[in-house]
Amino acid sequence: MHNVVKDYYGNVLTGSEDLQTNACCTDDDLTPSIKKILSNIHDEVMMRYYGCGLVTPELLTDCDVLDLGCGAGRDCYAIAQMVGENGSVTGVDMTDEQLEVANRHIEYHREKFGYKEANTRFLKGYIEKLDELNIADNSIDVVISNCVINLSPDKEAVLREVFRILKPGGEIYFSDVYADKRVPAHLVEDPLLYGECLSGALYWNDFENLAKKSGFTEPRLVGSRAITIDNDELANKLEDIKFTSATYRLFKANGLELDAQDYGQSVTYLGSIGESESEFQLDESTTFVANESTKVSGNTLRTLQQSRFSSHFEFEGNFDKHLGLFESTDNTFDFMSDNSDSETSSCCAPAAPAKSSCC
Repeated sequence: MHNVVKDYYGNVLTGSEDLQTNACCTDDDLTPSIKKILSNIHDEVMMRYYGCGLVTPELLTDCDVLDLGCGAGRDCYAIAQMVGENGSVTGVDMTDEQLEVANRHIEYHREKFGYKEANTRFLKGYIEKLDELNIADNSIDVVISNCVINLSPDKEAVLREVFRILKPGGEIYFSDVYADKRVPAHLVEDPLLYGECLSGALYWNDFENLAKKSGFTEPRLVGSRAITIDNDELANKLEDIKFTSATYRLFKANGLELDAQDYGQSVTYLGSIGESESEFQLDESTTFVANESTKVSGNTLRTLQQSRFSSHFEFEGNFDKHLGLFESTDNTFDFMSDNSDSETSSCCAPAAPAKSSCC
């Protein structure tokens, strides 16, 4: 499948308009700040973009960020503006044709951003084998990926490598495509369905269990959106399999329990994260209103304490008294449910808007 994907994204596709389905198309619902950031990116890089929106977690300034499956570098050059000159962005991709475009415009973007030195680099390799690229243990603050992990034939290896390279408290924040049931082998082997980000999609429950096995104890769903297949021929092949695009965030946090437990703890969000002054949404079921005490599970408290968000919260309580399971809105994937965006879409789930505070 590596060769299938290389050929499809290196030779078959010349631009987003060549895609045969709309599973991995551009999300047009972008904020003014994101549109301004994208306007600084070279036209050739923009033309070779096949992702699903822009994956932009909060608080990226000065962070070291890794983009899995960077392609021609659009997301890397966008994130490069968010991390600033003291941060760094590394893009990893296996397709020569895409990397050629990305590397050709490093100096253009350095000058465009007004940086003394370029803060972006691109490495050729497989996202399952980051160890072969000499990316050190505990060296990356944030990993992003934009509709790419579904294209990997070894998703467990991807998550295992991501866990290895993340700093303690770091996270992978990514959009991808998921199925409501396991995709049959004969469809996985279909080059077009695979290249179009469909038949390589994991059954969502298999993904969450795989994430936990890889060390990410508590997968957090940020948002999801149903995908429509407008190509009748491909839709017939897929029969009754439904697909959804979703944005997840997985934190590398120590001391988390398999199920969220209640210790009577709470946190107060200080309203200090840029563009989230009134409230901060950690995931689909966890929102903090500024300057209001919010009851949290032990897992959420520990995750926040270890993350780059720690200084933006006040923490109350300890682990001395256990009160049972934490009762809250379930953060598991409710596939194609009413909790997803009400309108079906052909694009990947919208990511949170870009933030500008310190890492």
